[in-house]
Formats: sequence, structure tokens, C-alpha cells
Amino acid sequence: MNPQPRFKIGQQYTPLGKHLPLLYTVMDIHTTYNANGEHVRTRYVASHVFCGQIVTEYDIPEATIARGLSNEALATIDATR
Repeated sequence: MNPQPRFKIGQQYTPLGKHLPLLYTVMDIHTTYNANGEHVRTRYVASHVFCGQIVTEYDIPEATIARGLSNEALATIDATR
């Protein structure tokens, strides 16, 4: 089984948190399979600008991106899958 990622490269979101609201952009999708070829997990690579420099995070779960989007945006994404 080869699951399709829920979010595409280029998707922008603002994660929830107590710090400054930053606009993240999905840059890459990492998919992990085990020795049997079964899908284990999908993680996203996203970046944002902080103090004029690009900061990249390499282990972002799908739920973090989903929480950073509005319900309308999620409904649109899920309808096009």
C-alpha cells in the first residue's frame, strides 16, 4: 500500500503555540517503509523565516499541519484527495 500524503509541497500553515505566529511552508515529504515494504509513517519538512534567516524543521507530523489550518482549508484539502 502506498498512501498519498495529505498535504502537498508548498502548503502554508501557521502552527498553534505561545510564540510568535510564523508562516511555515511544506518543503518536502519523508515517507518511511519497513523491510516488508509496508508504510510506517509520513513526516513533513517545513521552513519559516526568523530574524531574516530560513529555519527548517525536518520532523513535523501531519497533525501539526492540520492544527495550523482552518476548518475550511482542511475540508478543501480532504475533498480533493
